[in-house]
Amino acid sequence: MLFSSLTFLFIFLPILIIIYFIAKDKYKNYILLAASLLFYSWGEPKYILLMILSIIINYYIALLINKSSNDKVRKIMLLFSVVLNIGLLFGFKYLNFFITNINNIGNISIPLLNISLPIGISFYSFQILSYVVDVYKKDVKVQRNIFLLGTYISFFPQLIAGPIVRYSTIEQQLAHRKHSLEGVCNGIRRFIVGLGKKVIIANNAAIIADNIFNSNILNQYGLLILIIGALSYTIQIYYDFSGYSDMAIGLGKIFGFTFLENFNYPYISTSITDFWHRWHISLSTWFRDYVYIPLGGNRCSKLKWIRNIIIVWLLTGFWHGASWNYIIWGLYYAIILLLEKLLIGKYIEKLPKIIQWLYAFILINIGWIIFRLENIEQLKIVFINIFTFKSSNIIDYLLKNYNIFNSFIFVIIGLIFMFPILKQIRLKKYINVYSLLRDTGLIIILLLSIGALINNTYNPFIYFRF
Repeated sequence: MLFSSLTFLFIFLPILIIIYFIAKDKYKNYILLAASLLFYSWGEPKYILLMILSIIINYYIALLINKSSNDKVRKIMLLFSVVLNIGLLFGFKYLNFFITNINNIGNISIPLLNISLPIGISFYSFQILSYVVDVYKKDVKVQRNIFLLGTYISFFPQLIAGPIVRYSTIEQQLAHRKHSLEGVCNGIRRFIVGLGKKVIIANNAAIIADNIFNSNILNQYGLLILIIGALSYTIQIYYDFSGYSDMAIGLGKIFGFTFLENFNYPYISTSITDFWHRWHISLSTWFRDYVYIPLGGNRCSKLKWIRNIIIVWLLTGFWHGASWNYIIWGLYYAIILLLEKLLIGKYIEKLPKIIQWLYAFILINIGWIIFRLENIEQLKIVFINIFTFKSSNIIDYLLKNYNIFNSFIFVIIGLIFMFPILKQIRLKKYINVYSLLRDTGLIIILLLSIGALINNTYNPFIYFRF
């Protein structure tokens, strides 16, 4: 079930809100747990038991780690949790990838496993791991109520596509949180913003990006058409994923939870280092805290530090999917980040801001092309056509593809609002005017979004597969 679906908007969410706020406080977490399990089983009924089993096993592992005073036993239990969670993730997400590559290299035919990827396994596996590791490090208290732990891991707003919520972030909120009309209203407002990002901008940008990059005549496209495709995908993935994060944060607010921000205007970045401080913040900080720092971070020799960067970015790329393009994408960013930190960063900082921004934005777009094209042959074709400056009749292309022409206005809107324009509007001192304009705009966005969904507008979701 997607947040941007009529079933969720008009059946699941309203019924849950009514039941939740009618119930006494002591039952609220149980209601959220039941609703979250229902939400997950709606799309993955056969894998709901896998998630429940993961919750139960890791619950007892954390209890044993907390109870034991023997460091060896604690380390064994931690290792067991890591092997279990990473093993499940590997088996479902990556095993067929390795089998395929072994078959290709060895010219053999090991049969592929007939398994599908459980929705959201990459996200909830990382949340479980962070909880167990933090209990081991004594950064958080062990959760003795399995239902509260289950609520944290399965909580539906961030279950499918993040953000990756640390247990420490909501540890106190699970047991003690305040509900208010203002919190509910702010949550609804944030949800509507995310819904509009997804349905109005991302979905229209997807029409253009998919039309170009899924085409069977990709080798005939020249520079301008490929630039339009790259820009469209750049807009699509940002508004798709940040829109989902906005909806998740908004839903959290409705039920009294405060999640950390996951995006901070990443496309205004003036370097790639800056970009990864702004993009998918919950993932980059997870890898920093649970992989990079345990490896030694930058408090080691230069060679080991370079190794640590490469490992983290290989894993970051591979986390996104079992395909070589994701590995290449991770290495691409590892190389650029190393170059910025070792060679060119000090020179980039001296350039005019607009040049810094162009430098970062062009590299980000190139990165998204690598991310988007899982077919390596198509990836080669695109870069050959871009860097040989193959010409194309862009006007003729747009006229022949009127659906692209109609959707292009939303790419333009997306490009405009990737800058913090609304933050610069100084209307808050006129609080009544500001509130009226804001809420009127949100009502319009909500109506447009619902209208698009009723009309069965193209509604893909990129991070649904992760």
